[in-house]
Amino acid sequence: MRNRTRMIYDCIVIGGGAAGLSAALVLGRARKRTLVVDAGEPSNRFAHGIGGLLGHDGRPPAEFYALGREQLAPYPSVELRDGRVTGASATGDGFTLELASGENFDARRIVLATGMEYRTPEIPGLEPLWGDSVFHCPFCHGWEVRDQPIAVLAEGEKADHLTGLLRSWSDDVVLLSPDRPIKRLVAEDGKLAAIEFEDGETLPRSALLVAVTFHQRSDLAEQLGVAVTDQGFLEVDGFLATTVPGVYAAGDLSSQPQSVATAIASGFLAAAMVVREG
Repeated sequence: MRNRTRMIYDCIVIGGGAAGLSAALVLGRARKRTLVVDAGEPSNRFAHGIGGLLGHDGRPPAEFYALGREQLAPYPSVELRDGRVTGASATGDGFTLELASGENFDARRIVLATGMEYRTPEIPGLEPLWGDSVFHCPFCHGWEVRDQPIAVLAEGEKADHLTGLLRSWSDDVVLLSPDRPIKRLVAEDGKLAAIEFEDGETLPRSALLVAVTFHQRSDLAEQLGVAVTDQGFLEVDGFLATTVPGVYAAGDLSSQPQSVATAIASGFLAAAMVVREG
């Protein structure tokens, strides 16, 4: 049975990235008792800067999130806690969440903002370059590699789409064949310099766009019984309500395209719907 002496939050926001902080700001301004639990794993934490976000174009992600946390300080109804939510269950009048620390918290509503895991091909040399000269979003990183020789690693319709899209930034775009295995990525001064193939040949390139696969970073939605689409995203309606009443989803775990700008907007909308529910 729920401990009735324990305080019940109006909303618990799980995730302190762009979507989660945006939701917390809206909830704080609406004077809703809010707890934000942040595991410190925003999807863009490896990027050199945030591309295409008005007012913050090029700002390092860590700096952006620190600023977002600072802007929550004036709102006394918002609490920030570093930690990981490992358990979630519905109760008669809300939800109970369990943290890895063993602590339990109750809430009337939940905003899931845990983000997606971006999985890349296992290529030696890729990881140190990820988020800079190796990337998956041309809108976030295309400007930084403009007019440079770029390669695309993708298959099917996505390959044609991404190759054509990149021509907005460079006339030198090469689509890599999946039948030609890559041995490693060669870097110079922390930037991609060439792609070395298993057959011994190398292709000089300054940037590589990689098609990624998306996977839910957290199993909390599954624990709560939230429906998932065939593509692996959480199923939501036009107001970001999931299939479980009282649970909303904001950020890239429920939508495309994946960007900080859309995450902020979704956090705002999800929080506004929580406020509307009362």
